[in-house]
Amino acid sequence: MELRLDINYYQILRLIRQLPKEDIKKLTNTLQSEIATDESEISLQKLILQAPTWTDSEIDDYTKARIHFNKSRIA
Repeated sequence: MELRLDINYYQILRLIRQLPKEDIKKLTNTLQSEIATDESEISLQKLILQAPTWTDSEIDDYTKARIHFNKSRIA
């Protein structure tokens, strides 16, 4: 079962103002945390999509260097 309401911004605002202060604080905290979560997901996605990538030759060079470093370590 689904209930759908058509409420505009000002009606929501009027309803929020009728809430007790404690509930307004809870609502504020909930909304802020949801906004922060959405922003962090978007920024992480942006970071991943815009991150530099290595070419195959760069990966090969890195692998060879790691092998060399691992062999040259004094154990």
